Amino acid sequence: MNRLVKNLACAALLALPLAAGAQELLIRNATVHTAGARGTLEHADVLVKGGRIAAVGPNLDAGGARVVEADGQPLTPALFGGISHIGLEEVSGEESTRDAALTLGADARHMVVRPEFDVTLAYNPESVLLPVARLGGIGFTLLGADSAPGGSIIGGQGAVVRLDGSPDPLSPRSLFVALGTDASGLTGTSRAGQWLLLDRLAGEARGKVAVDSPHALLTPDGRATLARYLDRRGRIVVGVERAADIRQLLRWAKRQNVNIAISGGAEAWKLAPEIAAASVPVFVDPLANLPADFDRIGATLENAARLHAAGVAVGFSQAGDASHNARKLRQLAGNAVANGLPWQAGLAGLTRVPAEAFGVGDQIGSIEPGKRADLVLWNGDPLDVAFTASQVWLGGQAMPMRSRQTELRDRYLAPSPSAAAGQLPRAYSPKP
Repeated sequence: MNRLVKNLACAALLALPLAAGAQELLIRNATVHTAGARGTLEHADVLVKGGRIAAVGPNLDAGGARVVEADGQPLTPALFGGISHIGLEEVSGEESTRDAALTLGADARHMVVRPEFDVTLAYNPESVLLPVARLGGIGFTLLGADSAPGGSIIGGQGAVVRLDGSPDPLSPRSLFVALGTDASGLTGTSRAGQWLLLDRLAGEARGKVAVDSPHALLTPDGRATLARYLDRRGRIVVGVERAADIRQLLRWAKRQNVNIAISGGAEAWKLAPEIAAASVPVFVDPLANLPADFDRIGATLENAARLHAAGVAVGFSQAGDASHNARKLRQLAGNAVANGLPWQAGLAGLTRVPAEAFGVGDQIGSIEPGKRADLVLWNGDPLDVAFTASQVWLGGQAMPMRSRQTELRDRYLAPSPSAAAGQLPRAYSPKP
């Protein structure tokens, strides 16, 4: 077996959770941030049985459960990794490892509309990105479908996956739509064409255009898929930044009777009361504070705080290489807190808000009896990057607190005894 094969095999093993089944567990004397109705509980215990939370409160009887002494440290639900491609890509710069966008058209002029495209079918639970994210306290993410040249503003479908190595999604599907400047090249270089296209597609899904019409844009499967979202049987996640586009989106959603969430929303604060009245959650990037383009002229570090103050459910996601940097999401939440968002709302945006928005709030996102024991014990404030996760449990099962990154660190941080004996390859021999 050559070195490359050995490294890949090692990476695959690191991506898997421990083989042992979930055990009874008592986490004793923790500062339990439930992210639920009970808020924060000081000196509380959490009892886990069969992979689920059995009880939360002081002085719980451990029975035969294994006991972990928290010594007052913070315990939170496992965190949300944002809208990402974890498990859908390995190397962002290598096309053969990226599976998040459908590009059947020859170029941007040939639009292919396939809402039935489902990125969860490409999800790899053995991706090396999973343990890297878990080390940062991340327990679940929403797999997103991208819009790209050769595709359309409807990227396709994704779903919530837990980062425990299980292969199947936890949640119902969500549909992903891109609007604004970044997507105008897919609609005749005009954002006005985006509304024309969306109304046309909704009409097709409702049977206003014959299936065999030469003007039809959707396949029969595409019509059936889109029709489900038009019946509010799924969430449409819309990437949009500019206030004017968000206003049109709210009107379109009301007219078409669809259930939406906003991703990005750099100028969403300008329409905070309208967004709150429509019960639309917004997943913001709290570091968006500069006019990066004409859609983000009104970007501000206080976006999350202003939305929350108006009654909007605020979650977090990040732009850029979000899959490889999911652990930075709690830093983003901390920045939102530093700019006026209440701390409890910052934690909720990483836990309960995304779980509820994407249809899994009855299973994860808060520390409550009956929910999955997806938990993180921290050595300090989880929204402060000076502190880290001490242990992550998913379904009550302790996750290995290592990744390919930590394995490489430990291998090359200091010369091993074998190095002095000349047993390492030349490239890794200590410098004289």
